[in-house]
Amino acid sequence: MHDRPSARAVPGMILLITALALPACAPEDQASPGLDAAEGVAGAEGTYAIVDVGVIPVDREGVLEGHTVLIQDGRIVEVAPADEVDVPAETRTIPGEGRFLIPGLAEMHGHVSPDPATPREEMEDVLFLFLANGITTVRGMLGAPHQLELRDALQRGEVLGPHFIVGAPSLNGNTAPTPEDAERLVREHAEAGYDLLKIHPGLERHVWDHMTEIAGEVGITYAGHVPADVGIRHALETGISTVDHLDGYLEGTRADGLSADATPLERFQATDEAKVDELAELTRETGTWLVPTMYLWENFFNPVEVDSVLALPEMQYAPREMREGWANQNENRWRNQWEQYPDLDWDATGAAHAEARVEILRALHEAGAGVLLGTDAPQMFNVPGFAMHREIPIMERAGMSRHEILESGSLNVARYADEDLGLPGDFGAIVPGHRADLVLLGGNPLEDLAHLEQVEGVMVGGTWISGEEIRERLEQMAGRFAN
Repeated sequence: MHDRPSARAVPGMILLITALALPACAPEDQASPGLDAAEGVAGAEGTYAIVDVGVIPVDREGVLEGHTVLIQDGRIVEVAPADEVDVPAETRTIPGEGRFLIPGLAEMHGHVSPDPATPREEMEDVLFLFLANGITTVRGMLGAPHQLELRDALQRGEVLGPHFIVGAPSLNGNTAPTPEDAERLVREHAEAGYDLLKIHPGLERHVWDHMTEIAGEVGITYAGHVPADVGIRHALETGISTVDHLDGYLEGTRADGLSADATPLERFQATDEAKVDELAELTRETGTWLVPTMYLWENFFNPVEVDSVLALPEMQYAPREMREGWANQNENRWRNQWEQYPDLDWDATGAAHAEARVEILRALHEAGAGVLLGTDAPQMFNVPGFAMHREIPIMERAGMSRHEILESGSLNVARYADEDLGLPGDFGAIVPGHRADLVLLGGNPLEDLAHLEQVEGVMVGGTWISGEEIRERLEQMAGRFAN
């Protein structure tokens, strides 16, 4: 794990997203009931033992072979060689031989619909897709009041889903055109109990500066996009908590003297390595976290063969309306780009854009900046949960090791929660005392991160969801979405 300065600790944040719930499983890895809260969802009481498993604790490198992990009432109580663990009577045992156990992972730029009229089944489908891929924490990055109610319902065990960190409704050039507007929104969002402020483009610099002052006063942090008038350097220096999408880094590292009417290809080829190194060091010094969302942005600037993308296996878990919406979004985006630059080589432009982003992420990582795993799902061609498997190979291209990528979705997230949000960071590693957010895999991700797709079971806050149940539920969803 890279050393990085302690980020801004924000006291007084309101809520620990606590254990989720489901009726207790029967012994020997039997499937648990479904998601219908109307049937009643019990707490995560009881004792589980995941027996004779290869433990990847993540707070240290390597595998603890042949270990047993004992979980009681939603907490890890023991991690030790299998022959040294005294498993209590009435314990629900889960066989782990030939399998590997990792901490639950996180989607650090995800979305749950901000529309309160969204049907409950649609919301629960999205939550389940995250869980089905081993994602036990989601940071929602476009908030609404009903999401605060959802967060509390998850806490009470009325809905099954990941722990939910809730970003506030967007601060942007339209919602906060003046310092007074920004102050009002910051105070309202903090009072409402949002976990952080979500920033979108359009804030002017003097508005930004007042916003950061008031945010510090009321004890809430801010994250997301970097408004153009603010710029990446000023955003870092004034305490932005996470920079998502590497927003502002391409603009902040362009060589001097570039023509104002330069094409996208010329802009993407004009990266100044000295500026990259300077910004990478500044990012490390300020303790700002990065949520790169690389796959999404490659889709934005690389010509996409829509039929091929929609034929990817995970698309069977996206409703037809969502798939059609993504296709229309892609068509409209490319129509605008082709109309603006009809003679541009867009294949070369997309490749240059992707290479520039990968090299910036490489420099940031090598400098010791902290990275958090995120995809912006559900966003264009990003199916919740499954998008993580598209994101990870690009992180590897940027030089991150398999262990470091696992850290980005677990241990780093716990540090962010503790240091930046003031939430307990007692998760993200398989150690006694931590919250029991765990993923059982059919293969070793330290050998190949594609093994993250072999989910044999997920435990969230001490509630076990078997691989059989996950597969059955996914099959049901695919059937519903087939037409």
